[in-house]
Parts: sequence; structure tokens; C-alpha cells
Amino acid sequence: MPHEKVLDDISHRRYNPLNGSWLLVSPHRTKRPWQGQQEAPSKNQLPEYDPKCYLCPGNQRAQGDANPQYQNTFAFVNDYSAVKEEQQDYSPDPKTEDVASLLLQAQPVTGRCYVLTFSPKHDTTLADMRAQEILPVIETWTRIYASHLSSSHPLKTEAVRAVQDIPANADGEVDPPKHQLRYMQIFENKGAAMGCSNPHPHCQIWTTSTLPEEPGKELIQMAKYKQEHDGRHLLGDYVKLEVEKKERVVWQNDSFLVVCPWWAIWPFEVIVIAKRHVRALVDLTDDERLQFAEAIQEVTRRYDNLFETNFPYSSGIHQAPLDCTEDEAKASWFHMHFYPPLLRSATVRKFLVGYELMAEPQRDITPEQAAAKLRDCGGELYRKSL
Repeated sequence: MPHEKVLDDISHRRYNPLNGSWLLVSPHRTKRPWQGQQEAPSKNQLPEYDPKCYLCPGNQRAQGDANPQYQNTFAFVNDYSAVKEEQQDYSPDPKTEDVASLLLQAQPVTGRCYVLTFSPKHDTTLADMRAQEILPVIETWTRIYASHLSSSHPLKTEAVRAVQDIPANADGEVDPPKHQLRYMQIFENKGAAMGCSNPHPHCQIWTTSTLPEEPGKELIQMAKYKQEHDGRHLLGDYVKLEVEKKERVVWQNDSFLVVCPWWAIWPFEVIVIAKRHVRALVDLTDDERLQFAEAIQEVTRRYDNLFETNFPYSSGIHQAPLDCTEDEAKASWFHMHFYPPLLRSATVRKFLVGYELMAEPQRDITPEQAAAKLRDCGGELYRKSL
């Protein structure tokens, strides 16, 4: 269904082909007065170095380890990991005729969680950093991903090449896991509104023995689309469609498209999609890694410029699993989601409550309207002129 002007004014549902779900769009609700909770505007008044920060260079962390005097990125195993490599065995007895076995299912999950700093500077964010300064972050993501691939992975050759092309970073290296893991989720929570407990610029990397729900749904949908449409790829077709339509495009370069997706739930949600069939970080060339850094910088800077605040969000990369078949690798298409909560100002946020929890997600401002606002937010970062 093409976007028509009437959809800016009427309630309607939109389909998300990436996970097979629907959402309700109610554009007329943007006119309602707001008397609910308002967030405090985020202010960037942090020192470049905080002696109490457990992520700053040289400082001691919660478990007693001291950080090195790192220059770019620094990676370490999370002192409070959500999953662990070693734990007590659990093997449920599959009694198919037993009601408890059918309804009270559980499975063990092992893995390893990392923290990765973006910069030694406590007071910076990705929006403040140049693309060249973000590049070491992407290079470190790539090296960590490559080090966790299974020995029989379809991308093993690409991983070897990528590691050879990327300069080593002693502070950004991690040891391979003791056991082969299934998936790696790279994500960032920026801002207190998204539950971030430390403002030092950093992300987390969780590797697990299981395939999580969201990337698992996407992989199923992409494989299904590929099978039903003569080998074409869902996101490959979507990139071509959005480049042609233009109305939801925020920014693009030769390698990446930034778009407010047709099915976006969050008010200013965007997705960064590789234009060619990139299956994972290790598929990227040197130039594409830099162009990916440019895309991340464009998104985060435009977010901050939109309401002239340190814009909160959760972002995450979806790519081929660490241990996968040839078909799963072919079905994967590298992309990055940004889910920001702010709705109409630096102080009013979107809540997923009520109908959204009990029925289905709902949004007010349309993705087309959101894209237009973000397109207008280019240029220099607002706080550089303050």
C-alpha cells in the first residue's frame, strides 16, 4: 500500500514485514494537549574526566580491576553480566504428555557480556564525535564479532580478511569464548530516560548460546520473503523502494540508507540499512566502515539538533548469527535500529502503555512527518554554537 496524503489525517494500521506484526497509527492525536509526565531536558555539563566514573581511563571498576589509559576504545567483560559462561547444568525432561512440561518450559542460556567504551572522554557522545572518531568503535565491533564466529561459519573467510585489514587495538581486544555461542547483540542505551546508569559513552555486547526473539523473528521473515520472491531480499527490495519514494529518507550515502521505516513504532525511530547485501560487520570494506560511521554520526547529531538536547535512545545492530547455516547467512541483511522515546519536545516522551501493552503498538506522528523533521536537522551540532 503506497503512502497517500490521506494517511497523515486518518487512523490506520501498518504492517511490519521484518517481524510480521502490525501497529496502529493515529496522526490526529498530535493535536491533543499534554498534561502528563515531562522529562527534564538533558544537559551536557559533564567533565572530560570523572575520577568517580568506572569507565574513565585509569579508574577502578566495581570488582577492583583498573582500566588502562586507553586512547580510543576499551572492551572488558561486564562486571555484572546478564549471562555467564559457566553455570549449573539444567536439562529439562521432555515429557510431551505432561501438562507442566508443555506450559512451564525453560531452557538454559550461557554466554558472555562485554562493555565497550566509545571514547576516553567522559563528556562526549556519538553526536559529538566525527566519523573518523567513530570508526575505531566499528572496527572494534568487527574484531569482536569475528573472534566469536564458529569455525564452520559461512563468513569465516570474510572475517579473516576483515581482521587483517583493521589495525589491532590492545584495549579493544577480547579473548574468544570457551564455548561456541549462537548470537551477538551489540546495543547502546543512551540517556537516563533509556535506563543508562553511566553517562560515559559506551555500548554493551551480549553474546548468548541462544538466538534472541527480535533478531530471530527478523531472520524468519527475511528467509520467508527470500523463498517466496524468487531469491530477492526483503531489505534489498525495501532499500530500493525507499530510495525511489524519498518521503521517509532522512539521509543516505553510497553505502547506507537512513530511513524512518514505514512500520516505525517510536516517534523518531530510524533504521540504518546497508544498500548492498552485507550479511554482517565482517562483510564491510574499509570505505563502507567509514560510511557506516558517517551514518551513525548523522543520526545521533540530527537527534540532538531536533529538540536541542542530548537525545536519548536505544540502538542495536542486527546481523548474521555467530553460528549459522549458509541459508541463515544468506537471509541476513546488516542493519541498525534506533529507538528514541522523545515525542514532541525535549521533555515529553512516548510511553508504551495501555493499548500498546494490551493490544498492539500505536504511534501519533507519522514516519513521513518524522523523516521531514529529521531531514531539516542537519548541519552543525547545536551545542557547538552555544
